[in-house]
Amino acid sequence: MNPVAVSRGQSPLILGLPHSGTYVPPEIFNALNARGQRLADTDWHVDRLYDGIFPEATTVKANFNRYVIDANRSPDSESLYPGLNTTGLVPTTDFDGLPIWESEPLSDEIDARRTAWHAPYHAALAHEIHRVRELHGIAVLYDCHSIRSSAPYLFQGRLPDFNIGTNSGLSCDVRIADAVEEVCHKAQGLTTVRDGRFRGGWTTRHYGCPDNGIHAIQMELAQSAYLSTESEPFNYDIEKSNTLRGHLRSILDAIIAEITTLESKTL
Repeated sequence: MNPVAVSRGQSPLILGLPHSGTYVPPEIFNALNARGQRLADTDWHVDRLYDGIFPEATTVKANFNRYVIDANRSPDSESLYPGLNTTGLVPTTDFDGLPIWESEPLSDEIDARRTAWHAPYHAALAHEIHRVRELHGIAVLYDCHSIRSSAPYLFQGRLPDFNIGTNSGLSCDVRIADAVEEVCHKAQGLTTVRDGRFRGGWTTRHYGCPDNGIHAIQMELAQSAYLSTESEPFNYDIEKSNTLRGHLRSILDAIIAEITTLESKTL
């Protein structure tokens, strides 16, 4: 299994998909307990949700599951949210705080996974960011995520439908973030927050450098907005998804409109 799949486009927009993969090597799958083998914390069907809505974009997708190693965590395991419950580079618990391994992987195994899975994904992502920036003088990484709308171990209450993360304004130009948020607020019946519980993962924080023409923004979607059930079997809801895809296309169009303005200032 190739760790990463890349579909190359010619626009300044890159879609990152670090958590929609479901592949787990057999030896790792067998080390998971019954709860872990459900792979419940996958960003279910996010790749399908974004598929084809902006054909000009480049996509970089991790094919492996986050339980193998989390492509949106720092390779040195630094916590994204110190003092808050979260999951690490190789999660030891699920989003309910319950163990997922029969026996947790040791440091040597984690190092091997980092080399085999995490590093190739980020090498591919970094390459595409560089390529796009060379073409346009600017690149925007839009990191695609989802999570169930209720996860008390991680956050209180119900999560908004659109969770925009910009590392508190550090990872992208404010005009890009404003344009995305404006579209989200216009989505009837759906709720929005910016830099709330999810301010952007390691990918957003690591690559986003507006002063160098690289803008990164994370979109964490509540799975209730496009799944018929947020528990097994995690069914994709066609009607909900088609509505949400329309909003997502509008978001990406709004980003491109802002990119055009920023791009003209860099050339």
